[in-house]
Amino acid sequence: MIDLAKRAIRKRISDVFNDAEKGERPVLRRADALFAPNSVAWQVNGDVVTMMIGGVSGLLLQMLHPAVLAGVWDHSDFRADMHGRLRRTAKFIAVTTYDSAGAGQSAIDKVNRIHKKLGGTLPDGTTYRVSDPALLAWVHVTETISFLDAWIRYARPEMPRAEQDAYFDEMARIGQALGADPLPRTRAGAEALIQSYRPQLRADARTREVAHMVMRQRIGSPAVDSAAGLIMQAGFDLLPGWAQTMHGHRPPLPRPLVRTGALTTARFIRWAFDQSPNRRVWPGDVTTWPRG
Repeated sequence: MIDLAKRAIRKRISDVFNDAEKGERPVLRRADALFAPNSVAWQVNGDVVTMMIGGVSGLLLQMLHPAVLAGVWDHSDFRADMHGRLRRTAKFIAVTTYDSAGAGQSAIDKVNRIHKKLGGTLPDGTTYRVSDPALLAWVHVTETISFLDAWIRYARPEMPRAEQDAYFDEMARIGQALGADPLPRTRAGAEALIQSYRPQLRADARTREVAHMVMRQRIGSPAVDSAAGLIMQAGFDLLPGWAQTMHGHRPPLPRPLVRTGALTTARFIRWAFDQSPNRRVWPGDVTTWPRG
């Protein structure tokens, strides 16, 4: 009975992150991935709930940069499919972390081809290019530190600083392949880079509209939407205080309740995925996909 319950939960989670109508399936962990199985990236990027929390927090932080917001506003279908946008980000992280090195590089190449085509003009008349290395650096550092901080808060509060530094160093490989520059390789470097961008950050009506779409999105059943709502609030709570102030949003639930609920959800999902076939490390080419 317990195994059946775990499989049912895993399927529900898989349906959130994979578009079955397009034939998408969970990414398997392969020994020939861009990162080694003993890497910190494998540890941090494999926790479902903390990656969701970090992903929401990173997106809310990224959109405070006017050019990043413009890129979403001008070239994204977020109004019709915010869930799809978040799903594609999650899939990119999974493929570049766990799939074969070839699949990871293909995903990076696809993003680079898209980025090279995109650009526009900000409301103040300033032009921007999505492929701008400094803009990509902001996206990379905010995403990376958000994933890591969610992992620390809800999985490893005592994570050594050396391992945190190793995570930034490892993830810089993806940032470099995407053309980001500069790239921090330590936590101190990441925090310093974020501070250096603060004079460029803004919050306006468009920021609030996109943030509202992120925080209020609906995924499916009431149970899933309830858990998702808690995760969205935990993502906002993960933001630095100055970023929360800029957004001006206050989650409806008290902070202790949000954190307790997110921690309970994270532990529950880890229990469900314990011993899952998707957690195994598969050598070489994989032709048989586990369904559990």
